[in-house]
Amino acid sequence: MLSFRSELENPIVQKEIIELDKKIRMFREGQIPDEKFRSLRLTRGIYGQRQPGVQMIRIKLPFGKVTVKQLYRISDVSDEYASKNLHLTTRQDIQIHFVSLDRTPELWNKLAEDDITLREACGNTVRNVTASPNAGIDPKEPFDVSPYAYETFRYFLRNPICQDMGRKFKIAFSSSDDDTAFSYIHDLGFIPKVQIENGQEVRGFKVMVAGGLGAQPMLAHPAYEFLPEDQIIPFTEAVIRVFDRHGERVSRNKARMKYLIQKIGFDAFMELVTQERTANKAKSFVIDRNSVPEAGPAPEREVPAVTVNNQAMYDDWYKTNVFEQKQKGYYGVWVRVLKGDISTEKARVIAKLVSEFAADDIRITPNQGLLFKYVRPEALPYVFHVLNSLGFALPGFDSTTDITTCPGTDTCNLGITNSMDLAAVLERMMLDEFPDLIYNNDIKIKISGCMNSCGQHGLAQIGFHGSSIKHGANVIPALQVMLGGGTVGNGVGRTADRVVKVPTKKGPHILRTLFNDFEANHQEGELFNEYYDRQGKNYFYTLLKPLADLTKLEPGDYVDWGHVEEFVTAIGVGECAGVMIDLVATLLFESEEKAEWANEALQQGQYADSIYHSYSVFVSTAKALLLAKSVGANTQVGIINDFETHFVQDGTFTFEPDFKSVVMQINQNEPNAEFAAKYLNEALNFLEAAKVHRNEEVKRPEVLDNLLKVNI
Repeated sequence: MLSFRSELENPIVQKEIIELDKKIRMFREGQIPDEKFRSLRLTRGIYGQRQPGVQMIRIKLPFGKVTVKQLYRISDVSDEYASKNLHLTTRQDIQIHFVSLDRTPELWNKLAEDDITLREACGNTVRNVTASPNAGIDPKEPFDVSPYAYETFRYFLRNPICQDMGRKFKIAFSSSDDDTAFSYIHDLGFIPKVQIENGQEVRGFKVMVAGGLGAQPMLAHPAYEFLPEDQIIPFTEAVIRVFDRHGERVSRNKARMKYLIQKIGFDAFMELVTQERTANKAKSFVIDRNSVPEAGPAPEREVPAVTVNNQAMYDDWYKTNVFEQKQKGYYGVWVRVLKGDISTEKARVIAKLVSEFAADDIRITPNQGLLFKYVRPEALPYVFHVLNSLGFALPGFDSTTDITTCPGTDTCNLGITNSMDLAAVLERMMLDEFPDLIYNNDIKIKISGCMNSCGQHGLAQIGFHGSSIKHGANVIPALQVMLGGGTVGNGVGRTADRVVKVPTKKGPHILRTLFNDFEANHQEGELFNEYYDRQGKNYFYTLLKPLADLTKLEPGDYVDWGHVEEFVTAIGVGECAGVMIDLVATLLFESEEKAEWANEALQQGQYADSIYHSYSVFVSTAKALLLAKSVGANTQVGIINDFETHFVQDGTFTFEPDFKSVVMQINQNEPNAEFAAKYLNEALNFLEAAKVHRNEEVKRPEVLDNLLKVNI
């Protein structure tokens, strides 16, 4: 277990669970608008499914670690509240599906009994902090990054600075220069380094900033070649503060940090980060290297005798799914999980197997598999035997035949095509026709059901994302073929090129064409991306273009994988249903809540938190009054500037010397008791003045007529 107070014992957690239950009832009664409630539940890991009336619950597991006890608990919860299935994600979470919204507080409470949280698993927050799954046992690692990932997760969980950002924020820690956590496509990516100073080993990290996939992939910028370990959390805090204040808040398509840096430039961004450090809660943060105790092997016991009936399969599994740890004499075992789905019945068998013959430290992998640690060599045949009985002993972990995929149209509102059935078809085809690909760790295949890249298609040598093609009066399910992406190493990566769009049912033909062409024409020792670069994008467009020929369609081409009916584009509306509400009053109510939080934090001596809540009071209040004038800024800085223009310059409100200077005291002062109290008092005075102004304003007939007609 991780070394911190149980979620269930944490009074804040209990308060949140009670509050969630209360807000659900208020939502059901129409007292909370959908948009407001949507934000609240997303930050509690509750996400609307494609199927109406049910929810997907995302369970947040920092750096993908799950204990045996936690796996049993999650399985029990899925049996009672969900579909008796666990879905492993590319961000090392576990998702369960088909959950009733009304039962989510009870579900959360049961998970909390074993230190499992839903908090900030979705929404515009710091999402799950991921890490190389083999951290701690990686023979190439300078040191174990697990405690650093965990301390980062813990520091920003429920942190005021990242509860309502313009968009989500993702952090990853790789265990070595192999960069298996993909630092180059994260908002912040960390790669461990060591230096020798005065004869002593000093730990630090190479830091990558502002990468991202999505519809427009961008590679991260190197910020530091070596940032000392005590500075990674202060730097991260300053970065998040800048992103929160300056990031886009209206256009979701432009609201990730990569677009902020594209807009203002990397040097200007880093200067803002430097300025923001004054307001940090921590100027130095010493990581507790023992916060994630190293899980040792299970107690020795007699291994049940088994007969390996398929020696060739066992040999392949041993070669491709087993490796010796840096702790000599012990082995890590990779587990392939088709589509990332594990029934709860099988999950319990896995939990029992791990409890008997591995460390109590299962890791979820970014390609939707599992890693067992500290398996003794004499137990390997039995581990294989049990996994094989579950269908999880396929060789070729993280090989070409091990496809990563998002849920696609199975459950996701945004899915265009079915990615999971396609992955199963392609894996089966490769094992039948190209069996040697289980040994190929160069070519990775990744599939997303839409362009948003939850299946990480943008960083694959061969990637697909769901799309559609108009053909006469019909719409055909299609795949956008992406080629040439992948990890180079040490923070360097490649994003794939869009090459051609073809009907989805041609997926197996695409792979056959690519594999046969590569086999026939590649040079000795040439990797796939080297071959792609040598031949060029146009070569592959010409190679695959015949598969896009719509004059030779067959009846099956109009039907997506896993379906029997003809395809229709049915992208869900997401969770943005319009409602009628006085949004100005709602924002002022939020300001009152934030003022209460600021005062609570001040009384508890949490000065940096109090100051940030007070800052949020200023911004939310100013936004409310601007909205009443139909002025909509797209960043917090824009709100501050526009309020000066529309309310201060005409004398409606007065500030000394001006509104911006008062609000921006936040990054001009150290977070101490004196400033926190002063700043909160100024925010409260502003809020009270704003409420008086609004009360006078709504007495005007034209305002009163439109008060309940603000459509969000």
